[in-house]
Amino acid sequence: MTTLPSWQNEMDGGRRVGGMVRAALWLLTVVGEGNIFTKAELRGAFPGASQIDRRIRELRDRGWRIDTSRDDPSLKQEEQRFVSPGAKVWIPGQAKAPKHKNSLTTAQRQRVFEADSYLCRSCGIAAGEEYEDGLTQSVLNIARRKVLLPDGSEEYEFVTECKRCGSGSGDREVDLGALLELAENLSPMERRILERWIGKGRRDPDPIEKVWGLFQTLPAEARKAFAEALEDADKADGGASEDGDKADGSDG
Repeated sequence: MTTLPSWQNEMDGGRRVGGMVRAALWLLTVVGEGNIFTKAELRGAFPGASQIDRRIRELRDRGWRIDTSRDDPSLKQEEQRFVSPGAKVWIPGQAKAPKHKNSLTTAQRQRVFEADSYLCRSCGIAAGEEYEDGLTQSVLNIARRKVLLPDGSEEYEFVTECKRCGSGSGDREVDLGALLELAENLSPMERRILERWIGKGRRDPDPIEKVWGLFQTLPAEARKAFAEALEDADKADGGASEDGDKADGSDG
């Protein structure tokens, strides 16, 4: 096992060790994966580094997962959790941020939000809406999604994603070629329905799906009563149909 440099050393063989590298080593050797640390503990470990909070944020751009209370509601506002490490930034050449992690301007972020209708493109929630647990509201952000193109190349494209969906997901990817192949296997009628959904920007559930969704929200006793009422209605419809058939036969 390779011995890690000390997070306390500001110099390494005549080369100055930056705050981001030292913060990464501190997380690995002092905090430990899966454990919580506070802003006060971080600043106490680096009393001379005025931008140490920013150095932690820079680690996230290099694949380090460090959750805040926005990512994990169980955390207090002053707490963060070191979930998993990313790039080995203490190794020369590894500290550079990936090209697709370049920051967006405010205007660029706004254009992405507008293009995605201010909806999370992973779960569909809108900005400020409450999640099903009723405990937190959504906060939208801009994610970078890897798209595998039909010609085999890949590129990163910006997409709107809520904090919850983006937490710990890493770089999601979608295979555009595989999606096109699935679409080609649809029947002409299914493709026309898909085109309508795409044109409207949403998929409207069928009436039976709406009823099913509401039924699932009922308490046990209410579900039982609904099922019995539905069965009675079905029997009544069946009887009416049989009477109609007999009437048609007698007229003949």
